[in-house]
Amino acid sequence: MPGENLSRDEAHERAALLSVDGYEVVLDLRSAVGESDEPVRTFRSRTTIRFRRTGEGTSTFVDLIAPSVNEVTLNGRSLDPAVVFDGARITLDDLADENTLVVDAQCAYSRTGEGMHRFVDPEDGEVYLYTQYEPADARRVYANFEQPDLKAPYRFSVTAPEGWTVWSNGAGDKDAEGVWRFAETAPISTYITCVVAGPYHYVTDSYTRGELEIPLGAMCRKSLAKHFDADDVFLITKQGFDFFHDNFDYPYPFGKYDQAFVPEYNLGAMENPGMVTFREEYIYRGKVTQAAYESRANVILHEMAHMWFGDLVTMVWWDDLWLKESFADFMGSFANAEATRFTNSWVTFANNRKAWAYRADQLPSTHPITADIRDLEDAKLNFDGITYAKGASVLKQLVAYAGRDAFLEGARRYFKRHAYGNTRLADLLAILEETSGRDMKAWAKSWLQTSGVNSLTPAVTYDAEGRITELAVLQEGDELRPHRAAVGLYRLSGGELVRYARAEADITGARSVVAELAGEERPDLVLVNDDDLTYCKIRFDEGSLETLRAHLGDITDPLARALCWSALWNLTRDGLMPARDFVAVALAFAGRETDIGVLQMVHGWTKSAVTLYAAPGWREEGGRLLASGGLRELRAAEPGSEHQLTWARFFAATASAEADFQLLEGLLDGTAKIDGLDVDQELRWALLSPLASHGRADEARIGEELALDDTATGKRHQTRLLASRPSEAVKAQAWAQVVESDTLSNALVEATIAGFVQPSQRELIAPYAEKYFAAIERLWGERSIQIGIDVVRGLFPGLQDRPETLAATDAWLSEHAGAAPALRRLVLEARDDLARALRAQECDGRTA
Repeated sequence: MPGENLSRDEAHERAALLSVDGYEVVLDLRSAVGESDEPVRTFRSRTTIRFRRTGEGTSTFVDLIAPSVNEVTLNGRSLDPAVVFDGARITLDDLADENTLVVDAQCAYSRTGEGMHRFVDPEDGEVYLYTQYEPADARRVYANFEQPDLKAPYRFSVTAPEGWTVWSNGAGDKDAEGVWRFAETAPISTYITCVVAGPYHYVTDSYTRGELEIPLGAMCRKSLAKHFDADDVFLITKQGFDFFHDNFDYPYPFGKYDQAFVPEYNLGAMENPGMVTFREEYIYRGKVTQAAYESRANVILHEMAHMWFGDLVTMVWWDDLWLKESFADFMGSFANAEATRFTNSWVTFANNRKAWAYRADQLPSTHPITADIRDLEDAKLNFDGITYAKGASVLKQLVAYAGRDAFLEGARRYFKRHAYGNTRLADLLAILEETSGRDMKAWAKSWLQTSGVNSLTPAVTYDAEGRITELAVLQEGDELRPHRAAVGLYRLSGGELVRYARAEADITGARSVVAELAGEERPDLVLVNDDDLTYCKIRFDEGSLETLRAHLGDITDPLARALCWSALWNLTRDGLMPARDFVAVALAFAGRETDIGVLQMVHGWTKSAVTLYAAPGWREEGGRLLASGGLRELRAAEPGSEHQLTWARFFAATASAEADFQLLEGLLDGTAKIDGLDVDQELRWALLSPLASHGRADEARIGEELALDDTATGKRHQTRLLASRPSEAVKAQAWAQVVESDTLSNALVEATIAGFVQPSQRELIAPYAEKYFAAIERLWGERSIQIGIDVVRGLFPGLQDRPETLAATDAWLSEHAGAAPALRRLVLEARDDLARALRAQECDGRTA
């Protein structure tokens, strides 16, 4: 892995030396099908790059990761691959003013989701290919200058097996010789070029707006076609195009718009212009809730926003990754709320996306939104909650600060001024200053160039009649930022907790008085950051906290309720509220939660509260409370409703007693029924999971389930369940498959890790803590970045939540000061999670 790295300094030097006129990439993918005796299955890649020397110097390098190079020709001069190619780079000397480079190589198909991923469908034996490059894996498919600021136009030509269709960024067709040839692209960066090839099921439509017509396509594996609701995908796509055209005043610039749902995908999706790729889990094989459809719509719109923020205008280097990801994350929720049926998307944003940001911003690896990205390993890890969700939250704050019209006008000018170019932070700030009249440099210094999350707490005094004499907001944090925030006052009325007063104010410094609320009657709840205008952790005065303990479910406004759930969870994570208290509130009021996405988040938090943050002596009782509460709500839910389905999954995930297991077995074999509950195949796997992890479903029983669902998804479920069984031999085998071997695909590595790590098996997997620390540095050096991240994060012994594990982590960090910074970051983050859990357990234990 280290030999494949690229530093920011190297990229800047190369950008100062040359500019790229264009690429011609010729791929022969016929080797993807049929038997192969090669230890590594490869394909031929022939690339012609035309570039000019624009700076001082006559030497540079081109990036390529390939098993072998057949030929390198620079300006007609043959170079010896054995001399110039080191496995990751080809050295180029004696550059002319204008240069033509030809590289003919054998590149490897991937099983890790990086580069050219090859997947064989177990259901019908068909082979499917797709590429995934971000941040720097195009070099696994063709030779290139792998950095975002060396944009160029591309022409792709692909020879594929008979019967296949091939797609790329531009429109294409098969010529008389059987070669797929694609139109030249606009200037784009290497990481957003794309090839998708195989016998995909393909559906077409079109979007028209005045004289603009955009051909639309959507595809998936043939075996998933029966589940593919392409009509809904196209509906959201068209609504998104309407929204962005209305607000951006810049027509979609990349011709066609295909969307491919592909197998074993590492990401949620990728914004390749004209050829967006998504994980195929967004094709739902069974009944799911509206929250799942909302999530898919949000991702579709997020990727569409990238066509402008990221593809049309691209950051110079990964330091300014936020210039695309924060904007796309914000615009996804913005468009979802205003252009689709998911009008409550800001509730999901407040409850779900921000939770990701709050966690990331409290880790030792937290960083400013505009980060210091030294190299590609740093870049890979910075696709995180700071860059996405905190950045989006800060943009939401910016809209409140500068005004919606000024923000959108700034975006319009930004696109027109920098189309097909590369930008830095200063470029955007200059335009926003023009449109808003605000000092954006000061705003950026506070919000973009510092790290950490503030907490805002109300401090209220009253007169003898119970009216507010002063309401102040206290701000804590290393950086006291300017917040445009609303404060809402709520009181109980007719069994409901409703808002009766609200004021917006600029919160600055350690203490800010909200003068507009003086004289109001005493509230039962003071909600700082009402309407979720700013990015902060909400705290409560004692009276408000007691109101929430008794009446959280009485809050009528879904967004206010979601903010309160999130705030209580932050108190629990921060060791300021006992985990068992959070569980009590959840069991009392989750059954009344109307927003299904919020309910699912609360379910996840409640399970984490018992698993991670409850005192060890209370875990067993806490688990019983969750299971009994889950079953109670399952039986009470409306038959056939999405709430019933959500509670069924929660009950299965928390089942721990004999009666629980008997009910699950009865639901699986048909001897037990719950009115309205449709036990489809996906739910069957969820019901079987606890039976496997508690030793009540053996390999044969799991095999029987696979026979009912002998698909790629079924295989992943089977792999996970097999690894979850409570057996020393099972754990040893799973460990060896992931740590000592690299034969599993990325999807099966993920499934095996998920099965290996079971909260009910702490003692069984305890011996692997020492093995983990002995293996991770070697593994990091041998595996791809993605697999390295998955294993180092997934197998960290966080369930061994004892001071001894913390000490072992500290010892590894001390003894491996020279380990790769990205690896150390992962271990530091896991250490912080463990230390947080121990602090929360101590808090919970004090209530015993």
